[in-house]
Amino acid sequence: MKILHVTPAFAPAYVYGGPIVSVTELCDHLAESGHDLRVLTTDANGRGKVLDGVRTDSEMRRASGARVRYCHRTLRSATAPRLVGELPGYVSWADVVHLTAVYNFTTIPTLVAARVLGRPVVWSPRGALQRWPGVRRRIEKRAWELVCRMVASDRVILHFTSEEEARESWERLPSCDHVVIPNGVSLPAEAPHVAEPTTLRLLYLGRLDPKKGLENLLSACQILRRASQTPWVLTIAGGGDPSYVARLRQRIVERYLEDRVTMVGAVERDQRERLFSTSDVLVVPSHSENFAMVIAEALAHALPVIASRGTPWKRLAEVGCGLWVENSPEGLAEAIEGMARRDRRHMGVTGRAWMAREFSWSGIASRMLDVYQAIGGASGVRDESLMGAGTV
Repeated sequence: MKILHVTPAFAPAYVYGGPIVSVTELCDHLAESGHDLRVLTTDANGRGKVLDGVRTDSEMRRASGARVRYCHRTLRSATAPRLVGELPGYVSWADVVHLTAVYNFTTIPTLVAARVLGRPVVWSPRGALQRWPGVRRRIEKRAWELVCRMVASDRVILHFTSEEEARESWERLPSCDHVVIPNGVSLPAEAPHVAEPTTLRLLYLGRLDPKKGLENLLSACQILRRASQTPWVLTIAGGGDPSYVARLRQRIVERYLEDRVTMVGAVERDQRERLFSTSDVLVVPSHSENFAMVIAEALAHALPVIASRGTPWKRLAEVGCGLWVENSPEGLAEAIEGMARRDRRHMGVTGRAWMAREFSWSGIASRMLDVYQAIGGASGVRDESLMGAGTV
């Protein structure tokens, strides 16, 4: 099958977080399974930056066999005029187009090209259609969604990574069918852990943004400092808008947490391995997440997780590898205190087995291929066996 992925950024642009990991892994596994897969993307690599070492004049072949065409980003975000010029040829070649992102330069031209050339589209919003009280530019986003509805054909299926994302998002593009398939995760061959018998080492790993709920986590730390008898430390790893990062640092100072909370900035992918191995619990206090790739990665490294109910990981407690709690300072503090008394190594082993059992990339790629084949041969996907599966 000939599959085209159109995405505003692609590996090694890991500065954009989990979506780049999941898109890249999916593409590689589809290519490794024998399908002809091409990626049309930009060389964007964060605010005002582009990728080093990628060609923008021809395709690059990955070890998996996937071929990637990087178009040079000329303005902020992923604005790459050359990509629009390349779209007709790539879309004509494909049996199915997989589009990632919503409020992005690549979105509307891809929907238009697919409609004009009669190609079906699988569209992954990656959480962009979800709303939380602090969401910005609501009016502009509604206008963008209206344009998308106008230009999209009747051969578009929305791909969500959790039932929660589907419930919160589908009403924005209600004419499209939808399918729920989670992201996969790659398990490392080993999951080493450096023990620390006296101090509970907490980890936050991800983008620094108001949506991520870090203010609640710092308030929980203040509660723990006053009331907990458990020695603990928190490492905050990730980058974000400089003004917001400065506000977080100031908040740490104002709450007298400098001796307990350390901000280490953005980390490379190999540094993530070290953080997982030298931590005892990952804490994800987000107000809203479509999947939260970092949770799957932590579990794959045998690290138990405390996740807020803004994430779709309610099965953490059911499986026995973490806690799913109210996203409030009190709820987070109580969960952290409780985790100090649990058998965290056993929880980690349980979580790693869960990831191997239900979230292997080979299985996820196979399910996505079923969707491609279904939509490629019909005007839409109505097969209930494809819809609604994959809740985490």
